Amino acid sequence: MTNKETIEKFYSAFAKGDAKTMIDCYHSDIIFSDPAFGTLKSDKAKAMWKMLLSNKRSESKITFSNISANERSGSANWTAKYNYGPKGKKVTNHVKAQFEFKNGKIIKHTDDFNLWKWSQQALGLSGYLLGWSSFLKNKIQTEANKKLHIYSNKTKQ
Repeated sequence: MTNKETIEKFYSAFAKGDAKTMIDCYHSDIIFSDPAFGTLKSDKAKAMWKMLLSNKRSESKITFSNISANERSGSANWTAKYNYGPKGKKVTNHVKAQFEFKNGKIIKHTDDFNLWKWSQQALGLSGYLLGWSSFLKNKIQTEANKKLHIYSNKTKQ
């Protein structure tokens, strides 16, 4: 399988809600980072996808495009449309992904998106007023990682 095919497999699985196939595309030493979670390594990165997809609702939609890759690196654009939080606020998040590969697997995955735009949609007025600040970015990462920690502890039992 080429690296481009690995990225296509990853996002096809994501669109279907198949965390296991997504994780199979990752190297055991994966390093993932994005504005919401910060940097996650290995099992934490894998658990993040399991957690996110365990909450996936039928109205959630993942699309992807512009996949390119060579023997060492790759990239893709993807969009997530979903309802966020207890109030079900509609979010459309446009993401640019960068990848590095080792032994036919993704060893580094970096997602980049505008956290201020995301926070405006997901959090409303507070996101609009503070979404650009390091204070809110740190709070978002703390909350995301707290949820991941709780999820990981639940699934170990």
